[in-house]
Amino acid sequence: MSEVTRFAPSPTGWLHLGHAYAAWFARQAAGPGGRFLLRIEDLDRDRVRPEYTAAIFEDLGWLGLAWEEPVLRQSEHLPVYRAALDGLIARGLCYPCFCTRGEIKAELQRMAGAPQGPDGPIYPGTCRHLSAAERQARIAAGRPYAWRLDVARAAAEAGPLSFTDREAGTFAVEPGLYGDVLLSRKEIEAVAYHLSVVVDDARQGVTLVTRGQDLLPACHLHRLLQALLGLPEPRWHHHPLVSDASGRRLAKRDDALAIRTLREQGLDPAAVRHLAGFRQP
Repeated sequence: MSEVTRFAPSPTGWLHLGHAYAAWFARQAAGPGGRFLLRIEDLDRDRVRPEYTAAIFEDLGWLGLAWEEPVLRQSEHLPVYRAALDGLIARGLCYPCFCTRGEIKAELQRMAGAPQGPDGPIYPGTCRHLSAAERQARIAAGRPYAWRLDVARAAAEAGPLSFTDREAGTFAVEPGLYGDVLLSRKEIEAVAYHLSVVVDDARQGVTLVTRGQDLLPACHLHRLLQALLGLPEPRWHHHPLVSDASGRRLAKRDDALAIRTLREQGLDPAAVRHLAGFRQP
């Protein structure tokens, strides 16, 4: 079956073996007549570097991958994401959050048994309880704020949902798994990852989302956002993660297993494929 798949790295570090595996997996999953897209998720302005972006194209080409042009760069499409966010705000599904990271941490420490999500403790909902008048007063006073999804309202509007992963099976969506997640951040003009990724998958016509098993829980939130925004639901396939010799998941700080380092050591793409544990049919 032919699919439209994508590989969507963030240029905040060098690509490593895990990225190579993910890119090959996505290309293979597209099928012989399918489409393989490359997307540059460069919204984190504090960490994005042009040399990392250039290296993505160089490393993927060296690995033997080819993708459709033009490549979508998220930083060039900020109004698209903002429009999606504004639509949710207009429907009363988001609220402004004035909390700093320090204030959130202190509040969680005061709580007995703070609720946990896939990424750790979830936001305790402090600003959700502010009155409309208090919110407007803080905005008028120039207080910086982000936008959070009011997950209880969102879940009530969306109704029961489910999603299916090709390996893990079918799940009933748990809307509150991540709590009132941030949809935009104070320090950047664009929206956060969870919103931008569902918007881009829909507008690029992605039919099969392939990514690491660590992102399987994110489907609960992504499926909710898709329903709220009226976006089509893609299929999902979450693949195993590549680990280092100690069994630890690879990260961008692992320079020893960066593609550029392996190239400098004289490995060819076939050797890198073997090292990553990727097996072609």
